[in-house]
Amino acid sequence: MSKKIAVLLTDHFEDSEYTEPAKGLQEAGHQLTVIEMEKGKSVKGKQGEASVKVDESIDSVDPSQFDALLLPGGFSPDILRADDRFVKFTKAFMDDKKPVMAICHGPQLLITAEALKGRDVTGFKSIQVDLTNAGANFHDKEVVVCGNQLVTSRTPDDIPAFIRESLNVLK
Repeated sequence: MSKKIAVLLTDHFEDSEYTEPAKGLQEAGHQLTVIEMEKGKSVKGKQGEASVKVDESIDSVDPSQFDALLLPGGFSPDILRADDRFVKFTKAFMDDKKPVMAICHGPQLLITAEALKGRDVTGFKSIQVDLTNAGANFHDKEVVVCGNQLVTSRTPDDIPAFIRESLNVLK
């Protein structure tokens, strides 16, 4: 069954951590909506390979419109977590026990949303201490699935496992 997936994204995202999961999810029939501050603008990946058009502004969407949330890494999550609207949006998915898929630095939004206490996660090496301090149980594995809801991975090398497990939680 096709799911509506919100994607929180802004400039300096890690190109492959958006493009490859997006392709895998869309090929499986899911619909992605890219959300940023400004609808219609293009956001650029930090490698300069990807440019993505923003579908909706954060002010025009509600978490209840979506079945799941995708949080690509790079510098994007750190930029977005400084804006309470994105933090509140992210927290709603965790509170409602909807699937959340976060790779690399993506969990930074979950840290700021204070939504990781007692959860099993992984993420990029530089945020391991942050994840632990947020109350999460850190595992240095290519993909960690917590409660058939939260899917996390560490780096672009983990993308195949990340896509596989994301598709599993969306079933």
